[in-house]
Amino acid sequence: MGVVFGVLGPVTAWGDAGDPIALKGPRHRAVLARLVVARGRVVPVTRLVDDLWAEAPPGAVGAVRTFVAALRRALEPGRAARTPARLLVTEGPGYALRAEPDAVDAWRFERAVAGAADLPPAEGLAVLEEALGWWRGPAYAEFAGEDWARAERSRLAELRLHAVERHAGARLALGRAAEAVPDLDAHAAEHPWREDAWHLLALALYRTGRQGDALAVLRRARALLVEQLGVDPGPRLRRLEADILGHAPHLDHVEAAGDAEGGAGAARVWARAAAVYDRTVASGARARLESTVGLLRNLAVTGGGGLEAAREHRVAAIAAAEELGDVELTARVIGAYDVPAIWTRADDPAQAARVVAAAERALAALPPGGHEAARTRLLATVAVESRGTRDARGPRAAREAERLARRLDDPALLAFALNGLFMQTFHRAGLAPERDAIGAELVALSARHGLVTYEVLGHLIRVQARAALADFATADRHASAADRLARRNELPLAGVFTQWYRALRLTVDDTVTAAQEEAACRAAAARLDGAGMPGLERGLLPLALLSVRLRRDRAGHGAAPAEDAGWGPYEPWARPLVLLARGRPRDAAAALRAVPDPPRDLLFEAMWCLTARAAIAVGDRETAERARAELAPAAGELAGAGSGLLSLGPVAGYLDDLTAALRS
Repeated sequence: MGVVFGVLGPVTAWGDAGDPIALKGPRHRAVLARLVVARGRVVPVTRLVDDLWAEAPPGAVGAVRTFVAALRRALEPGRAARTPARLLVTEGPGYALRAEPDAVDAWRFERAVAGAADLPPAEGLAVLEEALGWWRGPAYAEFAGEDWARAERSRLAELRLHAVERHAGARLALGRAAEAVPDLDAHAAEHPWREDAWHLLALALYRTGRQGDALAVLRRARALLVEQLGVDPGPRLRRLEADILGHAPHLDHVEAAGDAEGGAGAARVWARAAAVYDRTVASGARARLESTVGLLRNLAVTGGGGLEAAREHRVAAIAAAEELGDVELTARVIGAYDVPAIWTRADDPAQAARVVAAAERALAALPPGGHEAARTRLLATVAVESRGTRDARGPRAAREAERLARRLDDPALLAFALNGLFMQTFHRAGLAPERDAIGAELVALSARHGLVTYEVLGHLIRVQARAALADFATADRHASAADRLARRNELPLAGVFTQWYRALRLTVDDTVTAAQEEAACRAAAARLDGAGMPGLERGLLPLALLSVRLRRDRAGHGAAPAEDAGWGPYEPWARPLVLLARGRPRDAAAALRAVPDPPRDLLFEAMWCLTARAAIAVGDRETAERARAELAPAAGELAGAGSGLLSLGPVAGYLDDLTAALRS
């Protein structure tokens, strides 16, 4: 990270190796602290003089400059003479500290406390515990009497108290009330005006079976508030006292929500319910098949082995339903697996084809009249599972499922149908706006009706679509929204896509080097290992690395990685460029002639751009003409960015190059 600054205690700084940096005298530290308070804004030299001295001595401006020069030598000892400072910079009439967001402990603390609010109790507790450990004393400790530090010290002190109370609240949510009592007792005694502290302490005591102590705490709080502030306790404390006296059920810790063992309560509830189910529902009952599919649907969104097992057992459940000869049961078993799908390449194409075939058999066998909901789910299944193919049945099924779902006015059914429609919007280039509209409807529909997994899907679709349209500000907001929902609802697969998006996001930052881009791609690829999505994993990292190099070497010469890079399904489109990079233009031309049309999926434009680059290089006019015609509808998009994973740069640039090559 480089230099790290500490203001949550005495003002200090640490170097790369974690060793303290000598900051010389108190006025040197005061200058540094004043610039940290400014949070990257320029502080004029005259303001620094006023802040450092009650009455400025002659030569005060020169002294400030001397302090700054000494700080620069300490903070950047390896900086060559007469080269601009990177951290403590001169700008306009003064100086500014250009520290990274994580380089100042106070800034880091702020973000940690804010982020913990969106986390489950166990994760939030860990984040807050670490963040509170960064405090080494009062903020800006040696500058307590300085006017310029007063407001910032007060703000940070209040934030710390809030974090202490949030930390205690997380312990209570996890059933660890006894652990929370000692810290809360000390906290309330030290800050007797904080009603939240008294509330948490009384609740913790009550949950440990100490009802009398809890009531005594509330009486002590009332006495202190009246004596010291002249006010009565607020309604929240008064209500808690009444609830304790009445043994209100909501005061008890809900065991199923988790406890000190990290969810043992939930495990007990599950075990008991499963045992009752086993005793009550006969082993051969058809209801077990439908229950199984419900479990598989939940298992699929956990990722990894859960997703792989869900796919495998889903096919077995469908086969078992068909063996029973009950078409309506079969339709329900097939249609109940409405797991949101964001990636257009099937993880197991053969298995997807078997599901489509079973869905079509059920559609044909359903008796006419009625069964519209089942029919809609089967059609949506066909649309989702036939993604990335050239089969005309997929688009037809998607349109019909959407029509039926809208007529039935069933939000969950419509969300499933919209997922199928999204999967079938890749029949040509340039359809990012259409997909964006589907994503927007999914977000709105799902938020209204509590369809969390489809709300996450809608945000991810919008990340992809807005990235394709180079609207990264909007894409950023949807990526953050997807992450928040995924954390709250334990949906780890969403993070795979948002991490890849953030690697893609680096492509529009001119200050980022190729090495940094490639490192981000490798980190995102590591997240795929064991995620249970081979259709996404195979060949993606080499393709992403190629996209970095092609954007930076527009002619494409020498841009491709080695021939054995493990291209997976992208090998036909990468091979001509690999051969060109190895100095084999004749072989590249032959390979280009054998390249098939790209699959109709999220990387459709990207594959055509690879083909276009190779066609220009070998002078294949026929392929160049086809590439230009296919890419023309996407002239306003970034090639490949619609995947949310990588970008080959503006499609318009490829079109310009193709036009120039065809004119020559």
